[in-house]
Amino acid sequence: MKLFTAFITVMLLSLVAATAQTQLSSQKKEILTELNRSDPGKGRVTVYEDERIRNVLGRSMSPPRTVYTNADGSVQYHKMRGYKIQAFSGNNQRTSKNEAYRKQGLINSSFPEHETVVLFESPFWRLRVGNFAERADAEEVLKEIRRSFPSFGREMYIVVDEVKIPISQTTVDED
Repeated sequence: MKLFTAFITVMLLSLVAATAQTQLSSQKKEILTELNRSDPGKGRVTVYEDERIRNVLGRSMSPPRTVYTNADGSVQYHKMRGYKIQAFSGNNQRTSKNEAYRKQGLINSSFPEHETVVLFESPFWRLRVGNFAERADAEEVLKEIRRSFPSFGREMYIVVDEVKIPISQTTVDED
């Protein structure tokens, strides 16, 4: 009986949290809409918001303006906030570095179209895969990698990171 009561309590709390988050999101949009509305005979308020605030409100970031070129000059790309798949993370001083490079080799051989990078951020060795502008694209590739490598599929997940998106895949707004 206690287990059932605890289960019902958790479910109700989850429902309340989801409802509150939805209301908060719509309330933020309504506030900005109201502030930016122009009524005759009343003052006009213009809201200028920092890019970081725009992301908090759930709007997409404007495309970056800086163009980068890879070492051989063959690909131009933008750096922007996007998604990568973290395929490995370990802090064992004796084995994590070798494990990260071993898994990088396995993933590179099966998925050569996706960039892989081994990072060391003390004390962790990490392996990240891909450059995805959209989370849905990262989720699709994550499923493919998990199918190919079920032995290390549980430790893989999607992370927000700086990504390189080729210019041919991005659209640039002209202001």
